[in-house]
Amino acid sequence: MSPAAPAGPGGVLEWVERIGNRLPDPSTLFLAGALTVMLASQLAASLGWTVEKTIARDMRAPVLDARGAPVVDPATGAPVSAALTDPATGEIRRELSRVSLRATSLLSADGVFWALRNMVSNFIQFPPLGIVLVGMLGIGLAERTGFVGALLKATLLAVPAPLLTPTVFFVGVMSSLGLDAGYVVLPPVAAALYKAVGRSPLVGLAAVFAGVSAGFSANLLITAVDPLLAGFSQAGARILDARYEVAATANWWFMIASTLLLTGVGWGVTARIVEPRFGAAQPATAQRRAGGPEPLTSAERRGLLAALAAAGIVATAVGAAVGVPGAPLYGAGVHFDRWIEAIIALLFLGFFVPGLVYGVATGSLRSDRDVARTLGDTMAGMGPYIVLAFFAAQFIEYFRYSGLGEMLAIAGGQLLSRAALPAPLLILAFVLVVAVGNLFIGSASAKYAFFAPVFVPMFMQVGISPELTQAAYRVGDSVSNVVTPLNPYLVIILVFMRRYAPEAGVGTLVALMLPYSIAFTAAWAVLLLVWMGIGLELGPAGPLVYAPELP
Repeated sequence: MSPAAPAGPGGVLEWVERIGNRLPDPSTLFLAGALTVMLASQLAASLGWTVEKTIARDMRAPVLDARGAPVVDPATGAPVSAALTDPATGEIRRELSRVSLRATSLLSADGVFWALRNMVSNFIQFPPLGIVLVGMLGIGLAERTGFVGALLKATLLAVPAPLLTPTVFFVGVMSSLGLDAGYVVLPPVAAALYKAVGRSPLVGLAAVFAGVSAGFSANLLITAVDPLLAGFSQAGARILDARYEVAATANWWFMIASTLLLTGVGWGVTARIVEPRFGAAQPATAQRRAGGPEPLTSAERRGLLAALAAAGIVATAVGAAVGVPGAPLYGAGVHFDRWIEAIIALLFLGFFVPGLVYGVATGSLRSDRDVARTLGDTMAGMGPYIVLAFFAAQFIEYFRYSGLGEMLAIAGGQLLSRAALPAPLLILAFVLVVAVGNLFIGSASAKYAFFAPVFVPMFMQVGISPELTQAAYRVGDSVSNVVTPLNPYLVIILVFMRRYAPEAGVGTLVALMLPYSIAFTAAWAVLLLVWMGIGLELGPAGPLVYAPELP
């Protein structure tokens, strides 16, 4: 399309693509953000900016000796005090107090020393780092041995023709278990299945791409996305509340409901909008190929049976460990139930064991060296994430040390409180902001690493929990995936499309996917607002409201 082309779907997309490609790498953005925080902290400290914060603290009274005189600490010379207790309950009495917060400069001698001394600890203590890498060891093995791809393929091959569309959507949404595996495995299978039953292969591509991409955050199970986002939410929440914990299960119930909703909405959009349009205007070139998808090979069938048996054994063992009194995962842990606190290890085992068994059964893993090499390849693929995590960790910790994160959150929360906007309106606005931002910053972790330190504590100031902010982020981040040129898999889908329609271009793809993006945005946002209205928890340890505990 030429620069003078009208601003149709293709023209708008090309404009977004040009703007998006001019943005620096996310790691560079975080480095720039860290430097900006350093400059801003110096400016705020120089100008003497202060923010008042309300805290709860123990009520204390001077300790008196037998003569009624105040007791003095001989080491400091200060009067000794003790916390007052309620005679009726025996609990320590609390009082509200206002304190002034000031910014700490990162460009002062002490600030520069702190940044240098803590560079390593900022990185290794970054909450999402370890949990994502551990989870990816298991998921990566399952993906690289072929277990995830074979499981998805077998599911689609077994479905009856009338239920093809809802099954394609459901499997597409569930494919986030294997992270990006669904983008590569499912589109050619779905297109071939649709062709085999006499339906447009382009519709099959559209349906599965919408499920995989626009429904990426939803799932019936905990995926690697959950601990990743929970880590960022926790880091953002601790700007305001140093003891706050966000569980990887915090959005589980909402994501289960989202999976079912998106399957139904996607089915309706396909049947009423996409398939009638492309059924009537199907290019002749799309009808050239015949035949269905390749069936599972004997090795794949053998591997799947063995892997599913292993998965059943793991599930049984975990169920016993959770449900049997005295078992390792039975009962309460430090912050949540033990099984919730061990969810990353369970996620690792749930993929590692079946993936290992599948690899051994199919012959793709012949020795421990093959296993080690596969795990090494998985970690090598995480290199870009590790680099991103290093700079993101510095950025977030600079925010915390300088005090700017807490001060901005309090100031923003005070503005929101005075504006008296209802929580549903704030959440809806946040969903739309994230959806638009997704057009320019494709990485989910990169975006949330920017959003979480600002919006999580800011919304906490008006009673919105970090878990609810995280759920809203997941909605906005998913729904525009299918139309953003920064989605690296958009090119792959376009290549698949051109197998059936060689003249198809980016505009064709956007026109195909736009109905899904609009419908998913509306339906998913409504579900979130209804969920808030009903007052249901978003998942285990997933409250809707932030109510700080008195220290």
